[in-house]
Amino acid sequence: MADGRTFDVVVVGGGPGGYATAFRAAARGLDVAMVEQAKVGGTCLHWGCIPSKASLHVAELLEEVERGPVMGLDLTLNGIDGDELAAFRHGVVDRLHKGLVGLARQRTTLFEGRGRLVEAGVVAVTGPDGEEQRVEGRHVVIATGSRVRGLPSIEVDGRVVQTSDDAVHFTEAPGRAVIIGAGAIGMEFASMWAPMGTEVTIVEALDRVLPLEDADVSDAVAKAYRSRGIDVHTGATVSAVEVDGDVATVTIDADGSTTTLEVDCVLVAVGRAPRTDDLGIDDLLDDRGFVVADAYGATATDGVWAVGDVLPTLALAHAAFVEGFVVADRIAGVDDVVPVDHTHTPRVTYCHPEAASVGLTEAQAVEQHGDEAVSSTTVSLMGNAKGIIAGSKGFAKVIALRDGPGVAPGATGEVLGVHVVGPHATDLVAEGALATSWGALPEELGAISHAHPTLYEALGEAWMSAAGLPFHVH
Repeated sequence: MADGRTFDVVVVGGGPGGYATAFRAAARGLDVAMVEQAKVGGTCLHWGCIPSKASLHVAELLEEVERGPVMGLDLTLNGIDGDELAAFRHGVVDRLHKGLVGLARQRTTLFEGRGRLVEAGVVAVTGPDGEEQRVEGRHVVIATGSRVRGLPSIEVDGRVVQTSDDAVHFTEAPGRAVIIGAGAIGMEFASMWAPMGTEVTIVEALDRVLPLEDADVSDAVAKAYRSRGIDVHTGATVSAVEVDGDVATVTIDADGSTTTLEVDCVLVAVGRAPRTDDLGIDDLLDDRGFVVADAYGATATDGVWAVGDVLPTLALAHAAFVEGFVVADRIAGVDDVVPVDHTHTPRVTYCHPEAASVGLTEAQAVEQHGDEAVSSTTVSLMGNAKGIIAGSKGFAKVIALRDGPGVAPGATGEVLGVHVVGPHATDLVAEGALATSWGALPEELGAISHAHPTLYEALGEAWMSAAGLPFHVH
């Protein structure tokens, strides 16, 4: 027992899901303990979202320098200082980390070490010194996050063959790289390294990049990547990687043919797996290692909950936030807690061009409602003033439900999905999340004034077009 008391909540894991649960529970007046083995902030802050976005910001600036002559700027780039790039990246992470640790110490009792559920309501915490202490709680929340997923046939050495955990802290972009996997992680690294001079080849086993996104989004991003000189292979696999010194020979199989490349770096970016081994909860796991829980995060064991990447939900920090809020509110006894519906959780990829979506893809909408019941409207950013200034070739796409028989031409039912490709798409999708969450109608949204000139007025144009009232678009 810690400090001679039993906590209301013990949260095992201090990443986004863990600290969201802990902070919301504390705000509800509960006595909270939080156990973290590494660093508060978890993968997102230290090995994922934040350091990668800092490097991507630098890559975007490099691309703007390349566009300088188009805008009348005679610019000279003298190179990249890798140490200063790393210092910039570390400074962003360190500032956020210090803030989080301060909040954690203010709102919770923070225990450093690896937590393991050893009996009902008891978490054994093994500290950095190997000493063990036991922390008791009326409720225990499992929020231990995820780890990078590997490929059985490819050995990661952390040097030539890397995962995102290794690569994110680079000080020098590789000269030549093969990226295995065209999900968000792989596409972001490609977008990060290419402007820094890397010859990038992407290999994706499925038939398109960003395979979880709407097909139009995948096609637009793939086309943009190829136009930037990034080699994209879909429906392809890496059958062998042989490392000799500082060079890897990579064998790529696609359409019955084989290609061999010599590269300086192989990045294995095939997703993440739940970090749930040796937590004392084996009886709560499915055959893939995910915790089995209901829509509120409650497991079959009374008083044991789960949030974040240990669940088979969207592996996104903001998804873990809302899951944490729901669990904390349920523990606190809040009335009418609404379970998380991840259909309305924005999915964001910080590649160039950015891609973001919320709700259903067109294919999913058709599958659920039938082809005749679904309306699809796309507005190009090439006709948007800010889009033209930014050199964008993106678009905003709205998927809506058609109303019943006898409805006026062009009129539609509620918005089912919103998909955006282009500058600041990851910000623009916020309006889409409101639309799908509230079941808004395109004509209602089109009646809202959208500032001009802005990128987000493209969504205003899309709402009006979906309602059968096109403005600037054909």
